[in-house]
Amino acid sequence: MRKKRWTYLTVCTAVLALSIMMAACSDGTMKGGESGTKAGGSSQIDPVTSNNPSGSQGEEELADPALAALVNKTHPLQNSYAPDDLVAVDVPTVFKNPEVNQLREDAAKALKQLFDGAEKKGYKLYARSGYRSYETQQALFADYVSREGEAAANRYSAKAGQSEHQTGLAMDVTSDSVSKGLQEAFGETDEGRWLADNAHLYGFIIRYPKGQEGITGYIYEPWHIRYLGIELATKVFESGQTYEEYTSGKQAK
Repeated sequence: MRKKRWTYLTVCTAVLALSIMMAACSDGTMKGGESGTKAGGSSQIDPVTSNNPSGSQGEEELADPALAALVNKTHPLQNSYAPDDLVAVDVPTVFKNPEVNQLREDAAKALKQLFDGAEKKGYKLYARSGYRSYETQQALFADYVSREGEAAANRYSAKAGQSEHQTGLAMDVTSDSVSKGLQEAFGETDEGRWLADNAHLYGFIIRYPKGQEGITGYIYEPWHIRYLGIELATKVFESGQTYEEYTSGKQAK
């Protein structure tokens, strides 16, 4: 018990330092792109069943069904879930924290291609926060609650188990035009517009679109991208729907 207590305190200390750094680089209105999901969840992203859009459309199953997993406030992850193929991203980053500079291998490769594509158009992007463990998210959310209350924190941050960051398939992206922070204004920058228009070409979607808080559960986050693979990401993009709507089987004909 003593060892477990000290381990938790160590994690909390590290996460508090990370959250302070995140807030320092933000404009104070968006608190670090914490969009996510729910503590003590029961679903593991292994074989994706009802949350697999491929299955709901009668299409061929994805090679890796976990890529299509819907993770949100009602579809949480187990606290024990951690990807087994995390790698360090090979792109410019904001923080030195090794945990948040990781993604699953396929997502990391796609992120590199996305950043290279942006650079060819004259836009420099930065990776700000990728993978976060259950414990990291738990401490981060608790810190936001202590500062602003649970109701406020719930709009922009995920409870542990409810965060897409735990999947290793999500990354918060930023630019110099917003001082490497996470601001809604990023969506109106040249970099943000390019990302919104082209992310799907590299297998990503803007996960929390503007005006869809009632569906996604989170405020507009033009910086938060989720890897689905090029084919699925393109279908979601072309549908004009949130991922919640798309996976519900209500795809536009």
